[in-house]
Amino acid sequence: MSTGLIFDIKKFAINDGPGIRLTVFFKGCNLQCKWCHNPESMSPKVQKMYNAKKCIGAVKCIENCPNNALELTENGIVTNYDICNLCGKCAEVCPTKAFEMLGQNISINDLMKKIDNEAIFFDQSGGGVTFSGGEPLMHSEYLLEALKECGKRIYHRVVDTTAFSKLETVLEIAKHTELFLIDLKVMDSEKHKEFTGVSNEKILSNIVELAKTNCEITFRMPLIKGVNTSEVNIEKTAIFMNSLVGNRDTINLLPYHKIAENKHIKLGASNKFIEFETPNNDEVLKIISIFKNYEINATIGG
Repeated sequence: MSTGLIFDIKKFAINDGPGIRLTVFFKGCNLQCKWCHNPESMSPKVQKMYNAKKCIGAVKCIENCPNNALELTENGIVTNYDICNLCGKCAEVCPTKAFEMLGQNISINDLMKKIDNEAIFFDQSGGGVTFSGGEPLMHSEYLLEALKECGKRIYHRVVDTTAFSKLETVLEIAKHTELFLIDLKVMDSEKHKEFTGVSNEKILSNIVELAKTNCEITFRMPLIKGVNTSEVNIEKTAIFMNSLVGNRDTINLLPYHKIAENKHIKLGASNKFIEFETPNNDEVLKIISIFKNYEINATIGG
């Protein structure tokens, strides 16, 4: 039975599809969006976070490290990653949870036990299970198995994806999914590659084919000033949505925020954080107005 590398399972999620949901976050993404608010999801490998604000210098972590990879300094506990094997023994004994291991291989059986425990909330709220990331399609075999198990239990299934994958994978997943959440980041392919690491031709062509299956898709757009908030980009996005098969007249707008900064610090990679600018209220209202001109309902959040 396959296992999937999961970095978080969030209960009572209300922004990842209808009703109350359990959201499963896969580790690893084939896009590297410079504004990503979940930088801990990017690497397909186990990582370690350290929160210096939680550390009380108990040094149990140092005593429990088999490789002597930890040192107490004036700035807190420092890890020598040249000899750290990410075994997680420091996190196991840390009394304040200053250390946190990101990424655990979970079997389908164990995952379904966690999902089944939340079934009562699905029934009462019209919710279900959302598979997010990272990029869940990078774990397609495991994802498909999990979706089928959820289908047997009649749980509502959502896949939150970039749609950057082989078309056959996307279409196979669609057979076992009630709803897709897909970001439309920026329509210009070169600009898309500049800010995400990949061009968008495959993404857009996959969306076109996915729409032909008449599956439900909720589009979302992270709003990053200077990247994708121009009138030209908003109009191109609206025209693309209107070109799709089916009723594709809704998009959720997600204004940029700085939540990733603290996560980069905890990952020991503060130099990788790039701060972008959030569009102001008037600019967001203008974007909503442009979408409305194309008969698309744009709302903030979701």
